[in-house]
Amino acid sequence: MDPVIIVGAGPVGLTLALALARQEVPSVVLDEGPGKDEPRPARTVVLREDTTALVERLTGIRLADLGVHWAGWRSLRRKQVMREVTFGTPDEPAPLHIAQHVLTGALRQALAGERLVKVAVDSRLDTIEQEPSGITAHTRGPKGTWWRGSHLVGCDGPRSTVRKLQDIRFPGRTAVERHAVAALRTELPWGGEALLHRMPPWRTSGPSGGEVTGRPLPDGVWRLDWLLPPGKDLVTPELLLARIRETLSGWTGGGTPSYELLDTGVHTVHHRLARRWRRGRIFLAGDAAHLLGAFGTQGLDEGLRDADNLAWKLALAWHHGPHEALLDSYQAERRGAVAARLRAADQVLPLLRGGGGLRAYVPGAARGNDALLTDGHLGHGALGAPGAYDASPLAPRHLEGEVPVDTPPGAPVDDVRVTAEDGAFVGLRERLGRGALLVVLVAPGTGVWDRKHWVTAGIMPRLAAAVAALPHPAELLVAESYPGAAAHTVLLVRPDGHLVTSLNGVRPADLYAAAEAALGGPAKAESSTAGAGAAAGSR
Repeated sequence: MDPVIIVGAGPVGLTLALALARQEVPSVVLDEGPGKDEPRPARTVVLREDTTALVERLTGIRLADLGVHWAGWRSLRRKQVMREVTFGTPDEPAPLHIAQHVLTGALRQALAGERLVKVAVDSRLDTIEQEPSGITAHTRGPKGTWWRGSHLVGCDGPRSTVRKLQDIRFPGRTAVERHAVAALRTELPWGGEALLHRMPPWRTSGPSGGEVTGRPLPDGVWRLDWLLPPGKDLVTPELLLARIRETLSGWTGGGTPSYELLDTGVHTVHHRLARRWRRGRIFLAGDAAHLLGAFGTQGLDEGLRDADNLAWKLALAWHHGPHEALLDSYQAERRGAVAARLRAADQVLPLLRGGGGLRAYVPGAARGNDALLTDGHLGHGALGAPGAYDASPLAPRHLEGEVPVDTPPGAPVDDVRVTAEDGAFVGLRERLGRGALLVVLVAPGTGVWDRKHWVTAGIMPRLAAAVAALPHPAELLVAESYPGAAAHTVLLVRPDGHLVTSLNGVRPADLYAAAEAALGGPAKAESSTAGAGAAAGSR
């Protein structure tokens, strides 16, 4: 069968190629560049716990060796500390801050030895032809070539050629915010802590008196972002150097400390959402589908979640034939999750940036706004938390044995320790991304016994038989405990780590129905043109 064609060799496209390869699906990555990335220390990304685990699982590379897990976070307003957070606890995992070219390099390194992935450099897409049986794409360059694929995924950024060739609208807001950015090597008082400083005492102009964010990187490097006033005023070198000096001297309480300026830039925030993310065998992911970097560094998180969501669905369709309901669910789930974050940002940012007015006299208003902004930076709440697919078309309906746990259906599961079928103790996330469903039995006390003593005892034989009878390959795991789950609770988890359901004990009929729903319903020999026809009605 033909490979999946991936257009774009940024972090999202490379992650998708690796995720497909882990599920034995070949792909061709069309890279319009030379196959390497220019170092840009001022262009960085912040990855949350789930996306960090995804990249580490796919690459086998420990990202903490390439970036920095923050030790903590502090929010300041004028001279007052509004909030301090210590990272590294189960309730507050540390975000990872890494230069984007370093992350891309790690993904390229992992792909270098991957037999199922071909990276075609200097290959710019200019034509797509879609048929019921597949995709034909043409690239121009030194060796203009026609490529044949089963599906095509546009991971080619904000100016996506794939999106334009499919005439998919990309409405939204332009230049919601602008930030001047600098990467510099210096010594600041907070060590490995990131910080947000609103209305610093040395500045009185700009929205709310100004705002600056500092985020540490390896080797004593910091990324500093200054919120710019509305408008299109040119950010001159003189203006940027003045911001650097006043900020460093303000934070250190004296003269400007020594620093080495490594890179500068202007980060412009756009809020856009493609009308459609699927047209037949063609999909959009990452910045080609959405732009939402409200806090300067968070947009890639959602792009990586796109790749994780789409990979297992494409793999199932590639191996087992067309399954339109499952492929349609990619748009429903991911577009819904990103749209919710965009709505939250569009509602909250005017309050955060407005300043003055009646809100300035309302007790606690400033503190509440600072908390909202901090939550967005830390990956909490509507502005920052990973989306849950609670309204997913893949959600099962009317299961008699369903019981609640602390993870709602559709949300990412906790990374609890589990016992695998080979007796190894591993984190639950380590078993994700292989294309199989996961069935987790909560069985307190099993951890102190050798697996051979309990694998044939109690409810295990019944559960193992129920798992073997599911309509899709599934792996049976055992956990000592799971937040909010009673003994003998059975969790069904999707290949991308989202909870399908939790059942009170072994219920083969419910388990089968939930698994079938998570796969889009009973498999049918549907025409692959069905999705194209449905998509053609809306742009």
